[in-house]
Amino acid sequence: MDITVPVLGESVTEATVARWFKKIGDAVALDEPVVELETDKVTIEVPAREAGTLVEIRAAEGENVLIGAALGVIGAVGAKAVPPAPKTAAVPARLAAPAANGALPLAPSVRRLVEENALDPAKIAGTGKDGRLTKGDVLAASEKPVAAPISPAPASPASAPAVSRPTGPREERVRMTRLRKRIAERLKQAQNNAAMLTTFNEADMTRLNEARAIYRDSFEKKHGVRLGFLSYFVKACIVALKEFPAVNAEIDGEDIVYKNHYDIGVAVGTPQGLVVPVLRDADEMGFADIEKTITDFGKRARDGKLTIDELSGGTFTISNGGVYGSLLSTPILNPPQSAILGMHKIQPRPVAIGDKIEIRPMMYLALSYDHRIIDGREAVSFLVRVKDCLEAPERIMLEM
Repeated sequence: MDITVPVLGESVTEATVARWFKKIGDAVALDEPVVELETDKVTIEVPAREAGTLVEIRAAEGENVLIGAALGVIGAVGAKAVPPAPKTAAVPARLAAPAANGALPLAPSVRRLVEENALDPAKIAGTGKDGRLTKGDVLAASEKPVAAPISPAPASPASAPAVSRPTGPREERVRMTRLRKRIAERLKQAQNNAAMLTTFNEADMTRLNEARAIYRDSFEKKHGVRLGFLSYFVKACIVALKEFPAVNAEIDGEDIVYKNHYDIGVAVGTPQGLVVPVLRDADEMGFADIEKTITDFGKRARDGKLTIDELSGGTFTISNGGVYGSLLSTPILNPPQSAILGMHKIQPRPVAIGDKIEIRPMMYLALSYDHRIIDGREAVSFLVRVKDCLEAPERIMLEM
């Protein structure tokens, strides 16, 4: 039986073989993970659909594979293994003739980028499998300035394609993972496509800290999860999003799509990179449900167990750089969303309280937003509303 690349979710057309858990000739049990695939969103394990022996590996580690492609073969127990066939040397994809891309099929997401930027795929060098174009190739081509036509000149060594610089004696060259490349693409896409601006404020966390201190033990005893800060921030943002719907909207072509549901993305750092799992219908969740879900997301994100659906479809994102010690930052939008809230480290600072100077636990807040859809008044007012809810936590419970 063939081991094939499963359907990995909407818009995901290919994956990279990250590692094989089994070697040729190894016994395989039913539903036992055999190979790990890495996509631009998640890492998944492909289990065996029947017990037997791994007799053939058709896609080596590091190789890009399309949905439905055969990864290997499982034969009967004790079946004779097929040694991997030696591969002939191929011209690196980046040195392949550009014209070859015109005859290769384009993934839907790549085709859309080509059409949006009015590019000729035959004139773009592909770095994917067999010289196929990737979204990164198209994005890079779209950023190159159009050169004025010049007379053809004789070929010379100087006109040869650029190659990577030599690696130094105290350097290490490691290929970017698919997830890391996707993160880079999305961040650059956000900068290129949005009129991004950031507004700042600060919140006095005194009363929120007091509320957590009062209810922390009883909350954990009843619900089996710690009462953290994120549930308060999620609830505060939902209060503000309901008052300023443009912050929860997105631009689709020439239309603005207003969303009357609140699917809040929570940025989670992992060894492989940043991922943003989504709290679905967070407005209908209680504090305990939010804390339990976020804790579960964090654990499964580090283990690479999040699903495509859990990483898709958010309407607004919260990023907590404070857990790493960040005092102030300007978060980047998570397309196609129009805004993201940045949390930061709680820092004792002197502040004016009436006619006195007091030391209070303060947190800087940052809201990055797409100025094409959100006006400055809305952005500032949204952030002030979040600040008010955090400084008087009872407002969140009463939705005031």
